[in-house]
Amino acid sequence: MPVNCRPVRRPPRSRDWRSGTSSRTFPAGNGCTDRTAGSPSRCSRSRSRVWRTRFVRRKGAKPLSADSIARQLRERIRETIDLSGSHSDESFVQAIEETVFRYAGERYLTAKERQTIVQAIFHSFRGLDVLQPLIDDPTITEVMINAYDEIFIEREGRVELFEGRFESESKLEDVIQSIVAKVNRVVNESSPIVDARLPDGSRVHVVLPPIALKGPAVTIRKFPANPLRMEHLVARGAISGEAAAFLAKLVRAKYNLFIGGGTGSGKTTFLNALCAFVPADERIVTIEDSAELQIRELPNWVRLETRNANTEGKGAISIRDLIRASLRMRPNRIIVGEVRGAEAFDMLQAMNTGHDGSLSTGHANSVPDMLSRLETMVLSGAALPVEVVRKQIGAALDVMVHLSRFRDRSRRVTEITELVGTEQGEFRLNPLFVFAESGEDENGSIIGGLVPTGNRLIGDDKLKMAGIE
Repeated sequence: MPVNCRPVRRPPRSRDWRSGTSSRTFPAGNGCTDRTAGSPSRCSRSRSRVWRTRFVRRKGAKPLSADSIARQLRERIRETIDLSGSHSDESFVQAIEETVFRYAGERYLTAKERQTIVQAIFHSFRGLDVLQPLIDDPTITEVMINAYDEIFIEREGRVELFEGRFESESKLEDVIQSIVAKVNRVVNESSPIVDARLPDGSRVHVVLPPIALKGPAVTIRKFPANPLRMEHLVARGAISGEAAAFLAKLVRAKYNLFIGGGTGSGKTTFLNALCAFVPADERIVTIEDSAELQIRELPNWVRLETRNANTEGKGAISIRDLIRASLRMRPNRIIVGEVRGAEAFDMLQAMNTGHDGSLSTGHANSVPDMLSRLETMVLSGAALPVEVVRKQIGAALDVMVHLSRFRDRSRRVTEITELVGTEQGEFRLNPLFVFAESGEDENGSIIGGLVPTGNRLIGDDKLKMAGIE
């Protein structure tokens, strides 16, 4: 090659680059003749050097992660694009794509990298930032944020560290405020704990500093887009087919059922599955701290949700308030998502005053433990003798269902027990189904299931009245 034939590293691109044809031009004076100037195909030696030089330049550049590039481009977008909300999502995405495309002219990016960066930038402004892909991933069941740069996820029962992180603690706080504002909740230093939900029904729990020492802590419990039905739980081994059919009869016959279990044992999922057996001609009122139940089969369904106090400490609506209000709404059944305190007394009162077929859940380690906790809850809101409280519980509840999370991370029903009132001041229990474990398979999964105890249901009057055998 002649000495004066120097390649041009980045020849300018003409205005018609969108046509799909090559339109790079090479100025004269690059060692080629005037006849070949302007056409890279007519100067093969120069052309080979040009593209070889571009390749070496890109190969030698220090690679940046998609997150790093997205952070850089976010600053450009803040400076060049109106973020007031006047843009529709489509036009905003288009503006982001143009910014990313211009950047791609400075540094080589694959089509997949460009798409990832565009999504990350869009989610940071209009979505939940790094949380958005986690919320969209159906295999993830829980997201746990310990700090802005420390995020864990649960997938198929296994907890693992997520490689992504928020840009800063202030960005995490912005996302939190966006979540709680959409459900008319308030969280700040004076009121640092709040429960909220996402548009898809996922449950969100937030704790802010100074209570959370490492920074804002967020726990998101996700629920499937299509709630699991009882047949799905049977297929997964969470309950036997015989026990599921038995519970379906009890729900149709309007027995009062209470579901107990530890954290993450599947109580809400199981309650959803039971609600599918409620006859479609009944009016149902559900009461929850954060709306999670998805009873899509019932047309006459009223959803009630509690409300926290405002910044002045006024306007709070508790579960107790909602239970009392629901009694005036002509419900056939009242379903309380979870009882934790004094509202247990109002729930039992509702069950004892003609609202049979009601359902609820609570945290406990066993059926006797759940009954003991219910006693404590009632006593926290009513100054009554223990014997009276036990009679109230024994008269209101018909059947207790307990769920557990096993060492293989499976969630299963471990006990179905009839509560046959009280006898000499103590609860009288009639176990109907218990879980029997027979070992583990080669993968460490527990082998076993619910088996009938042989005891018959003592209180079968509701089944007879409903004409169910």
